[in-house]
Amino acid sequence: MINEDDLKLDEIDRMIHEPARLSIMIHLSILLKADFTYLLYRTKLSRGNLSIQLQKLENAGYIEIEKEFVKRVPRTMVSLSEKGEKALKKYRKYLKEVLSLERT
Repeated sequence: MINEDDLKLDEIDRMIHEPARLSIMIHLSILLKADFTYLLYRTKLSRGNLSIQLQKLENAGYIEIEKEFVKRVPRTMVSLSEKGEKALKKYRKYLKEVLSLERT
């Protein structure tokens, strides 16, 4: 358990902590892969915002993006990278510890 004196909220992973990116990461942690349309529907983000957030997560190495064509229609598939899985586990653990602090 985290001691209140040792609590450092600035240690939280800001890349994941932002609500739009957190939503994306949580959805991807449940699925092996998700396409852009699925994420658009589930996160309720605009196309532009989803694209920007995916780009940020990809640049951080947290997700992998594959572009393919299915019957001549472009499809973007997204999955968590190994680095992303580890970062999300660390984020969850840290958040649980912070939320379990008791008043003294």
